[in-house]
Amino acid sequence: MRKSKEGQVLRWDVDSDDPLCTLQEAFERVERSLGFNIELKFDDQVVYEREFLVHVLRTVLQVVFDYAKDRPVIFSSFQPDAAQLVRELQSTYPVFFLTNAGNQMYNDERRNSLEEAIKVCLEGKLQGIVSEVKGVFRNPSAISKIKESNLSLLTYGKLNNVGEAVYMQYVMGIEGVIVDFVEEISESVTLMMIRSPSPSSGSKDDVAAINTRPEFSQKEIDFLLRLLSQF
Repeated sequence: MRKSKEGQVLRWDVDSDDPLCTLQEAFERVERSLGFNIELKFDDQVVYEREFLVHVLRTVLQVVFDYAKDRPVIFSSFQPDAAQLVRELQSTYPVFFLTNAGNQMYNDERRNSLEEAIKVCLEGKLQGIVSEVKGVFRNPSAISKIKESNLSLLTYGKLNNVGEAVYMQYVMGIEGVIVDFVEEISESVTLMMIRSPSPSSGSKDDVAAINTRPEFSQKEIDFLLRLLSQF
């Protein structure tokens, strides 16, 4: 049941009052210049048979092949077998392994650390990792291991809605972040990136701001990481 603005109690029907679009409809109705990150969701408590996963993934892939056209698409999943399988079933679109990076523990050890995430990616020939951001801040040495493995690293999490946290990731060399407030965070980080060079000649009016990657000492980085990991 639902209540109207006038106070009337009316019947509520999900199909007409709150319908969810299908993946096909999303491809057809969303501006083609926008890319899709298709997260393949599965129950954390269920151990899936390969046959079931293959059936589900092939169904999703058929829609993508039919309707994605030239739209940028990546796949991601917390389910390691699903992530590896979708990579096995196609080579057109990048596949990323999602991980909580130890912030929450699971029976499947492959989900419990960035080190295990690297193994999942290398074994399945995935393109990269999408980690909960606090897991990266608590284990910054994993960033170099990920890069040495020729994997991309992105992050997600509430802390990514803090401009300083995103800026710190830029400094650390993380390649991308998933945020809720795209415009606000973009503006905040851009302002932090702007530095004015010391003029060797000419007036102050002739000096333009430039974007640079700032240099921090290891001591400063360690302090910032400890601070951010407490959020």
